[in-house]
Amino acid sequence: MKIYTGTGDRGTTGLFGGGRVDKDDARVECYGIFDEANSFIGLLRSKLAHDHVWQEGLHEIQVMLMNAMSHLATPSDAAKPNTAPLPIDGAVFCEHWIDELEAVAGPSDHFLLPGGTEISALCHVVRTQIRRGERQMVRLMKEDAVHESITTFVNRLSDLFFALARAELFRSGVREECWRSFVYKTRKKS
Repeated sequence: MKIYTGTGDRGTTGLFGGGRVDKDDARVECYGIFDEANSFIGLLRSKLAHDHVWQEGLHEIQVMLMNAMSHLATPSDAAKPNTAPLPIDGAVFCEHWIDELEAVAGPSDHFLLPGGTEISALCHVVRTQIRRGERQMVRLMKEDAVHESITTFVNRLSDLFFALARAELFRSGVREECWRSFVYKTRKKS
């Protein structure tokens, strides 16, 4: 099978389950952003030792993200059903990993300036790409349904990469550069 089809030369692309849309369609933009993030996760993994403790978890995240993207590429009225597994346990997977990371590095109560080490900075790049994808997913949700497991997984995923960035700084002995506290989390309602 050839990698090029020649069918996208006029600015359209095929969706999973049939149908064509413009390449700047909200759906295509959404799964395209997550594809970028997944590529950067691959770059992050390539910077880590093959036996690094994060490798298995990051691999699992990449697989869940690919499955989520396949569902995002499938309109709810598609003729063919999507058989890729939904990330039903994706949010819980992220939450458990966040809890493990915070047990070592401690919880955070500040916005941080991204950086410190290359690994930490890459985690922040992925975090911001996931957040951008989440915003685009909200736009898509105004046009078509998105399974709740995908929305909760994506939301926790950006939190996970924040926690990974912090854990890397802690492991490396690099001080976090705090910007401001999470005031919105500490304000009391009157």
